[in-house]
Amino acid sequence: MSELQETPPSAPASPSGSAGQGEPGASGQQPVKPVLTAGAAKRANASVIGMIIALVLSIATFLPIVLLNPSPKSDGYRPDINVSAVAANAADVAGFTPAAPETGDTFRANYARWESGTGSGVPTWEVGYLTPKESFIGLVQTRQSNPTWLLQQVKSAPVTGTRSAGGREWELRDTGKGEKSMVLNDAAGTTVILTGSAQLDEFTALATAVLQSLENAGSASTGNSAGATVSPSAIPSP
Repeated sequence: MSELQETPPSAPASPSGSAGQGEPGASGQQPVKPVLTAGAAKRANASVIGMIIALVLSIATFLPIVLLNPSPKSDGYRPDINVSAVAANAADVAGFTPAAPETGDTFRANYARWESGTGSGVPTWEVGYLTPKESFIGLVQTRQSNPTWLLQQVKSAPVTGTRSAGGREWELRDTGKGEKSMVLNDAAGTTVILTGSAQLDEFTALATAVLQSLENAGSASTGNSAGATVSPSAIPSP
């Protein structure tokens, strides 16, 4: 008997449009795209338009309030510092005449205080000034200056020259980073340091006012001493 050879069944051909050909859906149907009805689209558009109208109405409501309340033209809070009064109170503990320069409305003091020197060991009279050009100059005065303390006050700035102010030659120091100092080592027996970022013409104006203040205080003290001297009256003969 001859052997019968079995032929393996061939794989069924994929039907046209089946998933095996990479076409969408096993059934060969295209995916359904949702379509808004005319009514639904109208409602969606109405919601967006309503939100826009509400936003416009909100802005229109608050805009007049903002326009009717303009920002203040002042420079903000300015402390009323009576430098002369604070200096008079500090004179008793200072042991020297604290400088109280008369600057009118050009330089505005934002602090005036006596520091006992607990941390540095050097008691100081300190006043901070806002300059006419909106910069800052700090005044520090003491009669117990030392090289280390002075270098700290001028932020280690080197001496770059001198500048004349109030008839005296002040030592000029500049950090090269915008801050500078003017130092006078013999101002009525004290050391006066002006430090800040202001321009040199403002430094000169304040330094002149400082020396004028100390000269006026010295003249007043001399006058008071002279007025207090009383000539002895003649002793009547017995």
